[in-house]
Amino acid sequence: MASQIGSSSGNSHILFLGTYPPRECGIATFTKDLTTAIEKKFSPSLKIKIAAVNKNGSNMYNYPESVVYKISDSERGDYVRLAREVNSDDSISCVCIQHEYGIFGGNYGSYLLDFLREVTKPVIVTFHSLLPRPNPEIREVTRQIAEYAQEIVIMNRKGIEILKNDYEVTENVTVIPHGIPNVAFNSQKISKKRLGLKDRVIISSFGMVGPGKGYEEVIRSLPSVVEKFPNLTYLIVGQTHPVVRKNEGENYRNFLEQTAKDLGLTNNVKFYNRYLSLAEIIKFLSASDVYMMSNQNPNQITSGPLVYSMGVGRAIISTPFLHAQEEVTPGRGFLTSFGSSKEFSDSLLTILSDDELRHTMEKNNYLATRRMIWSNVALSYKMLFEKHILISSDHELNLPKINTRHLLRLTNKFGMVQFTKHLRPDISSGYTLDDNARALHASAMLYSRNRDPEMIPLIKIYLNYISYVQNAEGKLFNVVDKHRNVIFDEYSEEAEGRAIEALGYICSLDSIPRDIRGMAEILLLKTVEAPHSYSSPRTVASTVIGLCNYNRYRYSESMLARIRIMCDFLVSIYRDHVSETWKWFEPYLTYDNSKLSGALLHAYMQTQERDYLDVGISSLDFLIGKQFENGVFVPIGQREWCHKGADEARSYFDQQPVEAASKIFSLLLAHQIFPDRGYKERAVGVIQWFFGKNTLCQSVYNDTTGGCHDGLGEQTINLNQGAESTLAYLMSRLSFD
Repeated sequence: MASQIGSSSGNSHILFLGTYPPRECGIATFTKDLTTAIEKKFSPSLKIKIAAVNKNGSNMYNYPESVVYKISDSERGDYVRLAREVNSDDSISCVCIQHEYGIFGGNYGSYLLDFLREVTKPVIVTFHSLLPRPNPEIREVTRQIAEYAQEIVIMNRKGIEILKNDYEVTENVTVIPHGIPNVAFNSQKISKKRLGLKDRVIISSFGMVGPGKGYEEVIRSLPSVVEKFPNLTYLIVGQTHPVVRKNEGENYRNFLEQTAKDLGLTNNVKFYNRYLSLAEIIKFLSASDVYMMSNQNPNQITSGPLVYSMGVGRAIISTPFLHAQEEVTPGRGFLTSFGSSKEFSDSLLTILSDDELRHTMEKNNYLATRRMIWSNVALSYKMLFEKHILISSDHELNLPKINTRHLLRLTNKFGMVQFTKHLRPDISSGYTLDDNARALHASAMLYSRNRDPEMIPLIKIYLNYISYVQNAEGKLFNVVDKHRNVIFDEYSEEAEGRAIEALGYICSLDSIPRDIRGMAEILLLKTVEAPHSYSSPRTVASTVIGLCNYNRYRYSESMLARIRIMCDFLVSIYRDHVSETWKWFEPYLTYDNSKLSGALLHAYMQTQERDYLDVGISSLDFLIGKQFENGVFVPIGQREWCHKGADEARSYFDQQPVEAASKIFSLLLAHQIFPDRGYKERAVGVIQWFFGKNTLCQSVYNDTTGGCHDGLGEQTINLNQGAESTLAYLMSRLSFD
């Protein structure tokens, strides 16, 4: 390799070289979306500069400030001058080239080699296209680009095969998928209504229009489909490609319109001839019942429209170009032969006639593309940059703004609904004390943060729920069905403990209105005084935390004595199970583990009892050893948990947000006691689990909805965004304010 790997410390700039908006080009849009995602997720640790490639020296584009360099694709000297300027710019740590045949000057983009020979910063090249069976000149130019690059990015596995078989390139190749926007999984109804297409069956294609798109084959497939679905509309969305428009005018679009007219489909084929914003693209895709991918280039290795439509959760019918072969698998859509209108017709009739099949394809496509959302793709690029430059951790404290949309969505006038189907509350799942206690705690945290008046009605709803499930003796029942009937067979002492924890927290907040604190105190004391005997360590831990907070509000020696009795119980069971290699309260690690350590630390801060501190810290440190691997937080998976024994093997899958929340709570308590032992840094690492610093490198928190996905599986996230997970995230996030 001609260029030498460099490194830098602190905050770094990555220079992206390629086309950039307002130039109308798919690579320009990709570069804008990727760089925006990187800065959003990793600023100030990573910042972006752009070197924009202009066509034939054109400088007509009104670029944003991030474009600090401009070169002409056809001016060979520009490439060397740019490399020398990059070499002398100490703020630039790495170069990321977005490569597509036709963007760079020279035969098959050979002028780019002049830049690569001269530049001394680490270079990452993303190949957006690769030609199988290339001619010798294409092969040689592409091989040389790969030789100069420290890293090569390909967007799917087909690219790896082509690089290996046709270019003999096998080293330093990473697959990072094409990014997609993170949108909610919704039905077509709302978007159809917004487009004025409420009662129509919608199929669509989007992208820059030009020969080779194959839209005429879709139009020719429609007569037999329209016969069965006369209310069908085919939307061809997007303007004519600028190069096509310059060379051929609107000949291709006129041809499509005439084809539709000849087939009597004028009322069924509609064109939207303009350059669309992302929001407009999503609106059209969301309205579609089926997305049609009729591309006639069998060698296309990357397609933004394909993954965008899958990412919205739409059934796909596609020709078998290379990218589609990999993504459009059985259960996601149908592949048709090139030039076969008959196969388009048959596939459309099959999907449109079977709602269950279509819904299955929609769900499968949405689930398969969660790894592709821009925040996850940005994380993958950041990990690649880190192989060659040092990146500070400053961004880890740059947390997303608080978003209460999903909290509000899950809450009705009675309480918080337990489960969701994807995003929508599933009222058939009913309500639980568990969730409403957490919701009470979270809404009180929100109110104490900025006195948001919107939180007071919510606090009252959750408080009233607790009152609703309390019987005359003070016992709290967990489950209420969708008809608001208390299920008296569903008592959960752990849920009762969480209620005590939330009620105690409410009492401890001076900012909460007096009438609310008074009601919380009545409910808490009635519960505490009820006859019961807790056996679950988690119940005891929650109760300790709640009573410690209550005792800050209304101190009494008798309450302190209660706290001591429960903490002595925790210390006792810890000593029953502790060994040289196992420092825990039970012979297994399951869920919400850190709460046990946190309860003892909470009690130590009130009692100064050394045993509570020693056991709390010892058990917390033991958990840290079990739950951090190479600096990444890895919660115990609920599939098989972790059992004491010779090997003490642990489960990695079905990791739960609630474990992260309790971990953060305990680590921040430990930080208050020992501010120089790195506990806060560990807590920062844990909250990053929600944002993709996890075993899947996928975001568990959904910044579009404000919800949190219900766990991390072996291969993907759980699509549902239920109450427990959403509240676990919200309370974790609020812990850092």
